[in-house]
Amino acid sequence: MQIQSSTAPKAATLAWIALLVLAILIYALGLGGQYNPSNGDELVYTHIARLTAASGHWLPLVSDLDHMRNTKPPLLFWQAMVAGDWGNNWSLTALRLPSLLYTLLLAAAVAWTTRQITGSVRSACIAACLYLAFFCTYRYGRSYLTSAPESFWFGLPMFWLLWQRGRGEAGSGSPTRAAPLGWLSHIVFGLALGLGLAYKSFALIAPAAATLWCAQLLSGPALNWRVLLQTTLKVGLSVALALGIFGLWFVLDPNPAAVWQEFVIGENAGKLSNAQGYWRTALLGGGFSIWAQLLAYVQNAGLLAFIVLGWMLLGLRTCFRAADDAAHSAQRVILLTWLAVWLIVFTLPSQRSARYLIPAMPALAILMALEWQRIARIWFLLSLLLCGVLIAGLGRIAWAAHELGIGSGFELGLTLFAVTAGLLLVLVGTFKPAWTRACSVAVSLAVLACFSLSTAPLNGADGLYGSEVMTQLRQARVAVPNGFNGQFERFEFLLPDNRFIPYDSDERASASANAADLQRLLATHDAVVWLQSNPQELTPPCVPGCRVLGSRWEVKGRHQSGEINRGNIWYPQRWLFRREWLLANTLSANAGAPR
Repeated sequence: MQIQSSTAPKAATLAWIALLVLAILIYALGLGGQYNPSNGDELVYTHIARLTAASGHWLPLVSDLDHMRNTKPPLLFWQAMVAGDWGNNWSLTALRLPSLLYTLLLAAAVAWTTRQITGSVRSACIAACLYLAFFCTYRYGRSYLTSAPESFWFGLPMFWLLWQRGRGEAGSGSPTRAAPLGWLSHIVFGLALGLGLAYKSFALIAPAAATLWCAQLLSGPALNWRVLLQTTLKVGLSVALALGIFGLWFVLDPNPAAVWQEFVIGENAGKLSNAQGYWRTALLGGGFSIWAQLLAYVQNAGLLAFIVLGWMLLGLRTCFRAADDAAHSAQRVILLTWLAVWLIVFTLPSQRSARYLIPAMPALAILMALEWQRIARIWFLLSLLLCGVLIAGLGRIAWAAHELGIGSGFELGLTLFAVTAGLLLVLVGTFKPAWTRACSVAVSLAVLACFSLSTAPLNGADGLYGSEVMTQLRQARVAVPNGFNGQFERFEFLLPDNRFIPYDSDERASASANAADLQRLLATHDAVVWLQSNPQELTPPCVPGCRVLGSRWEVKGRHQSGEINRGNIWYPQRWLFRREWLLANTLSANAGAPR
């Protein structure tokens, strides 16, 4: 496209800066929401952190869940304990805020690195927006999990190497005179890698150290036995320091044998074996096969998956151009090595998952920004189409929720405004080629905004128990449903200051069986939380034989086969929303009196 005005590049840069600011605001929107995309184990970690904080000690870790205590290193739980003020400020917002800060720091590092490589503020904003628009970043970069902190600490050595190579090349005008990294740098690398291990696992030293070692050798000024030996010794020092930091867990924990058995053997060694056989799973394991893992970066990109596919077809042929970008070939080698090593390492274990490659996603964002104008437009159009369908679906869900009485008219209007803006961006990006690329990223972020806005009413009065309920229940024994590991922990945020006894709920059971289970729970507990799948039923099945203390709307996260079909997909009120009742036995004089 020919630039007709000198103000056009400035306007485009300002537009990308504005989009980056909007992306940051979207990440902050609804941070403490109940239904934010996350991993199902988030509440398991929250449970361990809460009980450890209640113990008044940093170690040992405490849990009421069998075989789920030393599931992660203590730094993850210490972070939550400090953020939650040892239980005095125990909210999802407080627990998730550190992850958000780590994610924003990573986005800043992505932008700074891209700015150094290209000299363009616009390219820097594109890279940061891409990183924030990846669905894996949104899902695992805001929740109380380990992906954001570990990605930050594992990424620091790589960013430092990129910056060092960039300074060397900029100063000499030739990539052959880049200085090797010294021992002090590798000592700092060891500290950073150690903090990353202390958030997740000692096993991650393999991809992190291998990436650092390969990237230095492949991007350095020369490769000979002397450089190979020095680099190996320096990276070995980093590895030793990192493992030493992780090993402090065994020194500080009063029961190191339990740490060894539960974490090293149970949590890590178990992932190297498979009952079906290693090669059978690797070659024919469906979503856990090597072939599926090769598309892990595409899967992690989420709504930008088609654009990543376009980059994979084009970018690998152009990453080593010898023309205008020759001065930055070393940095491109580092970025490609970052992607390749993490992918190769995580094709080896029996248990494979795309989320294991999240620490390498910053490299993908930078490389895509470098090739942004060379990726074929068709890939962006496919992304626009996908986002348009999802935005329309989220708008329909918001409308259906409002028909059930969930949320106010203002909340619905705000969601529909975001939906309309997103669909307009789809149309503009489709019919105006010059704006297609920018609109594809903007629409991806619009999907995230629409999701937060459509679930926002469930974080208000319609999705929470009122203050009058809180006054009735104090230190009560409350039976709560537990359909997945640690899901009962969510009631610590909904009905605090009570004792929760989880029970298994079976949605496939008959009505008579469910009624009998409910009566049994009411007879043995102060109160019972009961889920009612049919939103058309206005009262729980035990009425009038029980007392309704309160109710709220809940989103159903797991569905039975055939529950969602062609006939009802346009009516999410039939399969997505359900009532949650808080009930007490009518014979109980005081539902809040502990037994």
